Amino acid sequence: MQLHFSPSMRSITISSSTNNHQNGFIDLMKIKVAARHISYRTLFHTILILAFLLPFVFILTALVTLEGVNKCSSFDCLGRRLGPRLLGRVDDSGRLVRDFYKILHEVKTGEIPADLKLPDSFDKLVSDMKNNQYDAKTFAFMLRGMMEKFEREIRESKFAELMNKHFAASSIPKGIHCLSLRLTDEYSSNAHARKQLPPPELLPLLSENSYHHFILSTDNILAASVVVNSAVQSALKPEKIVFHVITDKKTYAGMHSWFALNSASPAVVEIKGIHQFDWLTRENVPVLEAVENQNGIRDYYHGNHLAGTNLSDTSPRKFASKLQARSPKYISLLNHLRIYLPELFPNLDKVVFLDDDVVIQRDLSALWEIDLEGKVNGAVETCRGEDDWVMSKHFRNYFNFSHPLISNHLDPDECAWAYGMNIFDLGAWRRTNIRETYHSWLKENLRSNLTMWKLGTLPPALIAFKGHVHPIDPSWHMLGLGYQSNTNIENVKKAAVIHYNGQSKPWLPIGFEHLRPFWTKYVNYSNDFVKNCHIQES
Repeated sequence: MQLHFSPSMRSITISSSTNNHQNGFIDLMKIKVAARHISYRTLFHTILILAFLLPFVFILTALVTLEGVNKCSSFDCLGRRLGPRLLGRVDDSGRLVRDFYKILHEVKTGEIPADLKLPDSFDKLVSDMKNNQYDAKTFAFMLRGMMEKFEREIRESKFAELMNKHFAASSIPKGIHCLSLRLTDEYSSNAHARKQLPPPELLPLLSENSYHHFILSTDNILAASVVVNSAVQSALKPEKIVFHVITDKKTYAGMHSWFALNSASPAVVEIKGIHQFDWLTRENVPVLEAVENQNGIRDYYHGNHLAGTNLSDTSPRKFASKLQARSPKYISLLNHLRIYLPELFPNLDKVVFLDDDVVIQRDLSALWEIDLEGKVNGAVETCRGEDDWVMSKHFRNYFNFSHPLISNHLDPDECAWAYGMNIFDLGAWRRTNIRETYHSWLKENLRSNLTMWKLGTLPPALIAFKGHVHPIDPSWHMLGLGYQSNTNIENVKKAAVIHYNGQSKPWLPIGFEHLRPFWTKYVNYSNDFVKNCHIQES
């Protein structure tokens, strides 16, 4: 049998040879082919390409078969498994995802091999992958190890940053220290710096209850000047303002010099040193004497802040709160002084007590018109508001409720309130035992080695004023400018009093740049003492 193709490739003839046929052939079948549409050149190229590709397909198939598709773990094999899927011929995605999750679960629950060397960078990781041909599981272990390593380093850096910030917040800037020294020297050499404050003819106003009396306790001269300046400039009737500035003995001369040489007229300013109050004796403040002098207490506030702290179980935010609670200012008598206001100002009925890190932006005379409904303390509550960090404070944030005395007497969900700007009814206060309650709880905390609370002066005040607080509108007092960098600027502009409570005070280099101008606008940078101490607006 033979096949014959016609020259035009349009017919194929199948024939067999036989002896009795003249030509020796018999045509068994003749097949006609359709008209040719493919050129010889195209057919040749197609055969050439197939001849080139088929060996690679054969080799690839052999490799996959030898390695075992189901046990495939290397990245090359993973690519060969994904290849058919990308070409639309095989849908292996479900199995790949299951294998991937299986590897992740094994890596999550397993121990990182001790001999696994972790690269220091992504480039090094890529290089190691190329050189060592790691399988998927080893690669996942390396990623996990690198992430855990970087997380530890970031965490350690964050705690170191918080420690440095704590030390910066506890320090006195060089310019402010210079200002105090120069003004103290001026007090001794300049009679004008020693003139009586207020002048003799204005002394009766110090106990005149028709005036608006502000009390400020501080050893920071520059901060005191901002509080007084902002209050006077924001007041509708500044001539009705009387400021009682209380400071310690070492700062008294410098503080007196500043206000003697920089009049706050038409407001009245009185400067008093703690040593000038006859009532502040050891007999009347024995607990605070112990707080200030007890070695254990001083070690807690001035000692090693990392001792006894398990950083692995503490979040940076909690650690920051603990550091803030260990500020040395909390053992200063100046900070506890507000609990003695009825005794220190026996002739006054109603006063506004201010911290030295506040700025007054609105007339505050309406505070004296608020009906406290027989309560002692008009304060802003801090358990509700727009800012979930600043305005989310309850008793559980300040007290250790694992202590039996605390858990038996206090409610962890009770709303806290803020110090910093408070309107006090001293007449109502004198009819209570607030001071005695404050002292008794301080004693208990000292006996318990500070295990009941550790955040300064507010916790004992929260107990002592329990049942004596009248909530006032939050717009009177905006908090958090010393630790909440995301403070809403529009809310800052609207607040009557803004409070830089926290470590980032506006006079410190660590203060928030976008919040500092609200404070610096009340600093007199043209003053010679300020200029000579190189205190500049930053």
